[in-house]
Amino acid sequence: MAATHLYLTGIKPTGDFHLGNYIGAIRPALEAARSTRTAYFLADYHALNTVKDADELRHSIRSGAATWLACGLDPERTLFYRQSDVPEIFELTTVLSAMTPKGLMNRAHAYKAARDRNHEAGNTELDSGVNMGLFNYPILMAADILAMEATHVPVGRDQSQHLEYTADIAGYFNHRYGNGYTFPIPKGVIDDSDASILPGTDGRKMSKSYDNHIPLFLPQKKLRKAINKIPTDSTPVEEPKDPDVSVPFQLLTHFASQDRTAEVRKRLEAGGMGWGDLKKELFEAVDAVLAPQRERYEELMADPAQIDRILADGVEPARERARATLSRVRAAIGVG
Repeated sequence: MAATHLYLTGIKPTGDFHLGNYIGAIRPALEAARSTRTAYFLADYHALNTVKDADELRHSIRSGAATWLACGLDPERTLFYRQSDVPEIFELTTVLSAMTPKGLMNRAHAYKAARDRNHEAGNTELDSGVNMGLFNYPILMAADILAMEATHVPVGRDQSQHLEYTADIAGYFNHRYGNGYTFPIPKGVIDDSDASILPGTDGRKMSKSYDNHIPLFLPQKKLRKAINKIPTDSTPVEEPKDPDVSVPFQLLTHFASQDRTAEVRKRLEAGGMGWGDLKKELFEAVDAVLAPQRERYEELMADPAQIDRILADGVEPARERARATLSRVRAAIGVG
């Protein structure tokens, strides 16, 4: 069993990141890396469920790696690797599949949502469009976590089932083979506040699926344009405004200092500050945070060999940890 805590995060490379990813996942994970042993990986095999173009996947993998590195991930402090480079994860997936009841997979949110969409569309074949990668997704995710004997895994409030399934699957194994080896049961790191949930341009949670997101590393001019397009009401400049129902103000709270945010709130509530001025404040705050990261990202993407070298450096430490786990698992089940 793992002797020390390990904070594990998986990043699915299915396109470029947006501001919501930065606030909700990247920034908290990098803060955790300052004080905790961490491992972050690119879950490229998970992406196969939706990304079917090889060139697109290669770009997304490098873009995902470059994003984390540009935002401040230090591969000297954090174990950083690509899922597909650790074959032990996939052998463990096979073992865990033999422990997992099909009924548990039937209740997985992603699978049920796919069936519900077919039902709502009048499609009598409820499994239409569902591949086994989607169906078995929770088992591969459990293997990602358990292979590394991760003790802490950050999950959003709407993703807690993923970790519950990992605990259940580990529990099935431990019940059957506990005399030989037991997996540590990972704990969820769940932020129950709204502080890490960034609103999209329409006020709902920022998401590509809602088409309400702002890409993380937009060029400066395009970033300004995207912010200026955020819908606002027609309240005149001189009228008081409620900051708490304003999407631009909510976004500002995540990028500006507390003092600056308080000053803008006061001006809005008193009247005399228009939405255009607020959007200018927002652009300047976001650009101040992201400009140096955007520059670093562009440098990395211009040198893909550098990204590949950094990911390659993380492979052996990741495999060493996974091999140790799998060796104990193989001995416990009788094949090692």
